[in-house]
Amino acid sequence: MKFRWAIVYVPDLEATMSFYEHAFGLKRRFVSEEGGYGEMETGETRIGFAAQGMSEGAIDGGVVPLDAGDRPQATEFGFATDDVAGAFKRAVDAGAAPVSEPEVEPWGQTVAYVRDLNGMLVEFGTDIP
Repeated sequence: MKFRWAIVYVPDLEATMSFYEHAFGLKRRFVSEEGGYGEMETGETRIGFAAQGMSEGAIDGGVVPLDAGDRPQATEFGFATDDVAGAFKRAVDAGAAPVSEPEVEPWGQTVAYVRDLNGMLVEFGTDIP
């Protein structure tokens, strides 16, 4: 088995995909004809976004919507980078909410956190030495 994608249900698919292009430098891989689903190219894995309403047809009762005003959900996206400070600044300049500025952890990894426009937690980190 291989982990291939993660999907987040969002209130505004186009705004979310545009945000991920500007904040994280990702490219669109695919957008469905009806505009209810799209994927960002991230290497071997992909981040998928689906319109919030699509969850109700796929999952009995739908999903709990993301809310940027609430505490972050118990999930995060993690992006590996050699330039955590640069990635953090780019994301914040593009409208991400800063959570924690870059810092070196006791195990030697540099990490920082932001929240995207939907409130999704996003981590930037160097490889663990």
